[in-house]
Amino acid sequence: MRVFCCFMDTNARLPSREEKRDCGVRNVHTYIQMQTERQRFRMSFQWGDLVSAHGYDTSHVTFKSRNKTTQRDAMEPQEQQVAHKSKYTRNSPFQSTVLVNRLLTGAASEKETRHIELSLDTPEMTYTPGDAVGILPTNRPEAVAEVLQALGFTGEERVKDHYGVEISLHEAVESRLAVGKLARGSVNSYAKLTDNATLKELTAPENRARIEEYLWGREFIDLLVEHPGVIAEPQQLFTVLQRLTPRMYSIASSQAMHPDAVHTTVRVVRYDAHGRHRQGVCSGHMGERAPEGGKLPIFLHSNNNFRLPVDPTAPIIMIGPGTGVAPFRAFLQHRMALAESGDTWLFFGEQREATDFLYKEEFQKMAADGVLTRLDVAFSRDQAEKLYVQHRMHQQAKGLYRWLENGAYFYVCGDASRMAKDVETALLETIASESGKGAEHAAEYLAQMKKQKRYQRDVY
Repeated sequence: MRVFCCFMDTNARLPSREEKRDCGVRNVHTYIQMQTERQRFRMSFQWGDLVSAHGYDTSHVTFKSRNKTTQRDAMEPQEQQVAHKSKYTRNSPFQSTVLVNRLLTGAASEKETRHIELSLDTPEMTYTPGDAVGILPTNRPEAVAEVLQALGFTGEERVKDHYGVEISLHEAVESRLAVGKLARGSVNSYAKLTDNATLKELTAPENRARIEEYLWGREFIDLLVEHPGVIAEPQQLFTVLQRLTPRMYSIASSQAMHPDAVHTTVRVVRYDAHGRHRQGVCSGHMGERAPEGGKLPIFLHSNNNFRLPVDPTAPIIMIGPGTGVAPFRAFLQHRMALAESGDTWLFFGEQREATDFLYKEEFQKMAADGVLTRLDVAFSRDQAEKLYVQHRMHQQAKGLYRWLENGAYFYVCGDASRMAKDVETALLETIASESGKGAEHAAEYLAQMKKQKRYQRDVY
């Protein structure tokens, strides 16, 4: 057992004797020590501080603190003096070992979803359920080779990266520049380097819809092949291409149960477009170039807007289709490890039960053991009419409303474009119908839940 030399937080909730007996002294003690160490290293700063200090690109996530009083504001001056920032960041990541990389979906599935476990053998790397792990990917070797060949460069040329550090062009294309999904800004910058009439017309302000259509499914290599001879000097790539940024993944484990590791759930994106095979930059890295025993640069991100209730007896309702189930696996592990007694209700959805029921055995065991009070599933392709989690919510409307009236916290994780909106609509309709007070009351009810932090979303 790791022992940390630290001060105990006197406001921390200590486990009862029964909890120690039920969940094991080692895990409880380790968890309290970790959380105290976490306070020392991380309590003094917010995500905004990290953005300004290290230049994170968070356009693909929705994390944003709405608290007017920050943790730093709430600390006494002497506490602020002893608090520390974690030394592991995007610019100085922790070199984690891949402990487990296994396929969750069946061989006949239309999707490839993987369970990843990464080592955290340092006291500074601590997290809470609801947090995210940032992974720094590299571009796949085939893509790097294609770009260099199309540019007519060897890769040995010297360039300066975003911080003025001299590196090889090969390293820049591999780990500094986004040569995957083509961005509108990159096409605009590329067009400024040439008198090519087609590119000038494509990037004209009045052709916004046309360029969006052009961008779909294309990567930088397509632009180079279709409009060659524009890049004259290797350094120009830094004015054309966006920076290769970390990808954030919801954490799928509780450190109270897994002290030296962080788990996540990754769907590997693969598709064909414009005559080429494509894949997600980071998910492809996880699927093809992250073998067990290999190394991955990572950092942890605290998300204070997606948290379990402070009251361990409070009921929780979790809506997590697909990989959106990841943080709820963490929630359930946490409640199990600390023997918290609050009721739990999980709604999970995917395409087919036989091939796509992620963590099926774990959730079924949790249900059998009483850790998971209710489990409702929706498999959209297992019947003629498609069935989604929002349909299951309608079917269980009476029970849902009863849980809400009993103070349940409601969580949603996953797709923001459709699923999250459909789930919120189903929730409002449930409140309106079961309360018998209509849509206006439902809107007010949900607004009050948000104010009480009983309605939390982690959507992307």
